[in-house]
Amino acid sequence: MARFVMKCGGSTLAALPDAFFQDLRELQESGTQPVIVHGGGPAINETLGKLGIESRFANGLRVTDEATLDVVEMVLAGRINKEIVRKLQQSGAKALGLSGTDGMLIRAEPVANADEIGFVGDVTDVNAELIEGVIALGYVPVIAPIGINDQGQRFNINADTAAGAVASKLGVETMIVVTDVPGIMRTRDGVKQVMPQATFADIEEMIASGEIYGGMIPKVRAAMKCLHGNVREVLIVDGAEPRVLSRAVREGGIGTRIVRE
Repeated sequence: MARFVMKCGGSTLAALPDAFFQDLRELQESGTQPVIVHGGGPAINETLGKLGIESRFANGLRVTDEATLDVVEMVLAGRINKEIVRKLQQSGAKALGLSGTDGMLIRAEPVANADEIGFVGDVTDVNAELIEGVIALGYVPVIAPIGINDQGQRFNINADTAAGAVASKLGVETMIVVTDVPGIMRTRDGVKQVMPQATFADIEEMIASGEIYGGMIPKVRAAMKCLHGNVREVLIVDGAEPRVLSRAVREGGIGTRIVRE
């Protein structure tokens, strides 16, 4: 039984064509088991702005005080999570939305520099049994990256870190990161081409040389963050490509595979 964990930003998912969700449904119907972990940074920024709360970041992580945490949970576990569930259900798939606090799904502890960035967490454990149970009932688990500890304290978890931890705990070796680019591009003979594979060393070299630049840097670094525990490779694909998930799961030869070595 094939299984894969897919990580996607909330804004990317909202923009994806219906065909993407139909492809997911067909995969599910054919016995492949998708698990989705999503983010929602732009929607959080937008809601914070409307409420007059400033968005601040330190080393790529959102500075999260109590007021920000309320908004993060509301947007991720409420609005975005349910939007994804609705889209999947409209395509005919069966989906169940979960926050990392449900059933202690994502246990977390404060990150090392918590005094500087507040309620941001690192994943300490994932309740794989709960995810397995949802899959066994025939549903696609859709997970919002909010963590919790034994004292009931919530934490904002980076979606890439959460996805990597979920994949690792489920024993999934390949994680699919759905984005709005076809992969990591490299110029060869004056033509931009998708790199079929890239190592951490390749990526750092391309960032240093300026070949990977701008908004692509956080995407690639995020994908690298997913290589966690048992996850051996991360596949970056463009969600707008036809049958992108089927091709990624069954055929290969699409997007860029990021491997440690």
